[in-house]
Amino acid sequence: MPRTSQLIHPPTPPAPTRPAATVLLLRDAPDGFEVLMTRRSLTASFAPGAYVFPGGGIDAADAQAHHQATRRATQNDVRLTQAIAAIRESFEELGVLLAQRPDGAPATATDALALRRDAAFLPQAAERNLKLAAHDVFVLAHWVTDRDLPKRFDVPFLVARMPDGQTPVADEAEQFEPVWIRPRQALERHAAGDFLLIYPTIRTLDRLQHYADVQAVLTDCAHTDEPLWHSCPRAGWLKGQEARYMEHEPPFGELALVCPDGQIEHHLDWQSERPVPLLKNVQRLTAPNANLMTGPGTNSYLVGNAATGYIVIDPGPHDPTHIQRLFNATGGDIRLIVCTHSHADHSPGAKPLQALCNGQPPVLGLPSQPTARPNSAFTPDVTLQDQELLTLVEQAPEVEITHTLRVIHTPGHAANHLCLLLQEDGLLFSGDHILNGSTTVVDPPDGDMTDYLESLDKLDAACVAGDVQFILPAHGHVLGSARAVIAHLKGHRLAREAKVRAAMQAVPGGDLDDWVPLAYDDVPPAIWPLAKRSMLAHVERLRTLHPNG
Repeated sequence: MPRTSQLIHPPTPPAPTRPAATVLLLRDAPDGFEVLMTRRSLTASFAPGAYVFPGGGIDAADAQAHHQATRRATQNDVRLTQAIAAIRESFEELGVLLAQRPDGAPATATDALALRRDAAFLPQAAERNLKLAAHDVFVLAHWVTDRDLPKRFDVPFLVARMPDGQTPVADEAEQFEPVWIRPRQALERHAAGDFLLIYPTIRTLDRLQHYADVQAVLTDCAHTDEPLWHSCPRAGWLKGQEARYMEHEPPFGELALVCPDGQIEHHLDWQSERPVPLLKNVQRLTAPNANLMTGPGTNSYLVGNAATGYIVIDPGPHDPTHIQRLFNATGGDIRLIVCTHSHADHSPGAKPLQALCNGQPPVLGLPSQPTARPNSAFTPDVTLQDQELLTLVEQAPEVEITHTLRVIHTPGHAANHLCLLLQEDGLLFSGDHILNGSTTVVDPPDGDMTDYLESLDKLDAACVAGDVQFILPAHGHVLGSARAVIAHLKGHRLAREAKVRAAMQAVPGGDLDDWVPLAYDDVPPAIWPLAKRSMLAHVERLRTLHPNG
């Protein structure tokens, strides 16, 4: 993990969370299923005027009422307590009663009207021998309020089918104007500006709109009896506006690195004019070479500070403007220039940058192999050894501060590819081996799929040994959850390889043009010419692993 001393923003611990439960009551309708939503009071302390799903805090009494509820065999005590809280809140806020009569029949509107909404719910249900229908309440999602907000909740979003014959009536205190609405319609009205929604509600409705009916939702939730997703969003600035992201979205990891306590301070816009601080000792300057292959451009990284001088990682293409900006950002005090590999968007800027600097800092890396394309020819001043250490030292008062990069040879994308691990802060500079937003091309003969997969394993081991949480790729934002990213990437590669093998077996004696529509049927045809390059790497690996087909 990054050292606290290197964080850009001082620690500001988020507010503690309070346990709560929310329930989405669903019903089938002619044009698709609908969800029940209500408007919060305009004077509410949290999300005033927003349309929400009913819910509220979990009371201590909810955990003591398990004997009053039905439960599924897979429904643990925590989930049961949450379901009871959701059932109680549904009744208190909307008069909807999710319960069973003593004979097992569903509770009716008459049963609901017989209970007072201004009195404690659980004792009344017990007095009438009503069993709370917790077995019909399933967990859909788990949301934790964003770290930057002063009032925070830890909330399961639960789902249940609306009881037949009952009509929701708002309590006119916390909830107003109950409305049945299709998820897509709610999103469309919100976009039009007449149906205020908060972020978790928007993202939940977005997921729900893809289900055909209520049973499809309940079946999906019942599959594991665990949330389909967990999220505590993070926010930054994009195009001058606050933007929030979930864990699976590209900017999330970068926000976690730069603003770990949820501060809304980081700007996510891609630009090439000035460096972006990620830590006090790490900056990113993106080259102005955005295209299909490079995404927003090639990321050059500056490790160090004014006291130590800088190591430049991947100076990028031979672009005089970008090279000058790297020089300016370092004050010209560049100690080392390291190239992760020799492709044309990574290493050509090395020698021109070196020429600008007093003292001619050495260019480090691995020499290109005979398999490299002509425009990737590269001979470093110093050839880096696997596990070699590159260290900057800062003499601070009473302590020596170091910034140490460990070299990790990672052939696969290119034969001379390497990654760098900033040991003190647990950061992995992944070059093109791991990208954010796409998978890297493995293009034979210089690229090799077996080498690539083995290098992923090597990086995973390095992440374990170095407590690495963040990956800084050559293209795209910082990635968080480093080991999960590597595992997902390897799983994706092996799943693609299985499709390639199936295509080869389906069309024996075929060629790449025959196989690519089958193996890459989930990719737009416009991408197939590029996909064929990695497909060839899979084919060569498969023919080695399975010489008999």
